[in-house]
Amino acid sequence: MSPVELIPLPGMPEVRPGDDLVGLIASAAAMADIILADGDVIAIAQKIVSKAEGRYVCLSDLEPSAEAVEIANRDGRDARLVEAVLRESNEIVAASERALIVEHRSGAVCAHGGVDRSTLEGDEDTVLLLPEDSDASAKKIRGDLRQKTGAFPAVIIVDTQGRAFRSGVVGVCIGCAGLEP
Repeated sequence: MSPVELIPLPGMPEVRPGDDLVGLIASAAAMADIILADGDVIAIAQKIVSKAEGRYVCLSDLEPSAEAVEIANRDGRDARLVEAVLRESNEIVAASERALIVEHRSGAVCAHGGVDRSTLEGDEDTVLLLPEDSDASAKKIRGDLRQKTGAFPAVIIVDTQGRAFRSGVVGVCIGCAGLEP
């Protein structure tokens, strides 16, 4: 059995819409003397994939539906934020003042449909969505890595999720290419 080695990638800059994510990864790896190889698995945070793909929504651009207004009034939420969650969701699983648990369009059950503003410093009007298709994003990143580096590593896109009745969060694969999930 082969050992498993986890190697963080230092030197990644703040990712912005339209950035060449694969170029940033390849440059950071080269600066850290990390040589990517076939058989490697690269785990990439969902937030940087979403940022590079420009998956931002301005809440001021959203007109809340009657359902969003009802949920917001009942649970003490911003109706525009609820609307963003509803647009990313197939159905509501549970809603309370603590959490809005939904089935995301991808089929994953998660809090707030992956809609997040926690890492968008100073901009309360903007939220970040999950990638449109996380598997397709992983496949594209994998192919672009092969072109740029010659290596063909597997790629997983990871997100953090809470678990009911537990403290803390866990990392969850929301998209992958090059390995069977």
